[in-house]
Amino acid sequence: MEWSEELSSGLLQAAPDAIVVLDGDRVVLVNDRAEEVFGWPRADLLGRDAQVLLTDAASFTGKAGTVVVQGRRRDGAEFPAEASLGVVEVPQGRLTVAVIRDVTGRHQPRAEAHSQRTQRLEALGKLAGGVAHDFNNLLGVIVNYANFVVEETEAPTPDVTAIAADARQVIKAGERGTGLTQQLLKFARREVVRPQLLDLNEVIAAAEGALRGAIGEDVRLIIRPADALPPVTCDPGQLDQLLVSLATNARNAMPSGGNLVIDTACSRLSPDEHPELPAGDYVRLRVSDSGRGMTPDVVERAFEPFFTTKPNHEATGLGLATVYGIVTQASGSVSLASEPGVGTTVTVLLPASEGTKPEPEPEADPATTAGCGETLLVVDDESALRDVAGRILSGAGYRVLAADGGAQALELARLHDGTIDLLVSDVVMPGMLGKELAERITDVRPDTRVLYMSGYAQPVLASKGTLDPGVALLEKPFTAADLLTAVRKRLDG
Repeated sequence: MEWSEELSSGLLQAAPDAIVVLDGDRVVLVNDRAEEVFGWPRADLLGRDAQVLLTDAASFTGKAGTVVVQGRRRDGAEFPAEASLGVVEVPQGRLTVAVIRDVTGRHQPRAEAHSQRTQRLEALGKLAGGVAHDFNNLLGVIVNYANFVVEETEAPTPDVTAIAADARQVIKAGERGTGLTQQLLKFARREVVRPQLLDLNEVIAAAEGALRGAIGEDVRLIIRPADALPPVTCDPGQLDQLLVSLATNARNAMPSGGNLVIDTACSRLSPDEHPELPAGDYVRLRVSDSGRGMTPDVVERAFEPFFTTKPNHEATGLGLATVYGIVTQASGSVSLASEPGVGTTVTVLLPASEGTKPEPEPEADPATTAGCGETLLVVDDESALRDVAGRILSGAGYRVLAADGGAQALELARLHDGTIDLLVSDVVMPGMLGKELAERITDVRPDTRVLYMSGYAQPVLASKGTLDPGVALLEKPFTAADLLTAVRKRLDG
């Protein structure tokens, strides 16, 4: 499923050690940490012989186990390293996965090293347990409701109303899975950030329905907005995620009900008033609950990734860690005050911005998203998703050429006599990333426009997770309306 691919990508990039995947002696995949350890950009590593990274690479290709190797940085400097090797069977053949650790500075006592390794394994175990728990629940819903749909359609007199209701449950579970994947990507700082000027009061008002759904009927929601706030520069989706995460935490702290108070205010920080922030104007968001509160040791660890007080891996422990990541990415700060039996207050400070909030774009109607016979080259290594996109676009009046990867896409582009108006390409694909494919096609077809589609778009992101200038991205999973709107907008430019 799409979730598994995006989740695997997020975990790969969040790994603390360098990860290099080899096809024979050729590098086919690396993570961010590998770029840092060896000093090579990812684009320069893919397709190279592994000897540029490891002096003994040829001796362990295709093997499993742990070996001591000599690493080689881009400047030629060598360093001692440990490589944990594994072999993975994929449709294209056998790949060697090497998890490489620089051991140059190994001087800590064995007991300390063992303790750190145990903590890492425990953290990963909590993450895996929480994710598995949530996704198994979602998959159980999807599989069973899909079976209900099949059973009803095969009945002598199918109940169309029941089929539609069951299908909506499948969609609802899919949306919840999408939310979990996005939460993981936010934690790993791999999601796409689209900052814009926002009125925090308006964001809270628009999210009120979702907040009430998150806290349930036993918790009273009280919203106290300031009379007027300067705008803040944030991603609206991230602010929604922050509010829902804080509301969910508050609900869990009030199993028998209580009050959840959300208030906003202007705040001016003088020099040296706040250890993490420069002086200036800020917008303050405060979320308070009347729940059971936290002990000092829990408060101290509350923002740690994977930390949770729930038993048996019932949660991933990413809620407050995600909040922390969102706020710091927006150049703000978040703090927490709590006392057992009294409740908890989370305070967020976001820098005030100058300017006025832009008017929202009107929603496109079906007539404005239809095609006029334009030729689209759709590239995705996931055949089911490629077929879905092709079906949506063909039905809307576009001519679709489909390819399973970079090599086939380049061949189709070479053989096609007419124009290719738009390349619609996945970002992360084996063999050739979408960015390289786009560059190679636009070199020979400069009039071809590009629309990327991905749930893991790091290869086309600039600093702080924002899109590079001129890059258009459709995030997965998408609806038919999302796809058609993005294609029409890119074509009309």
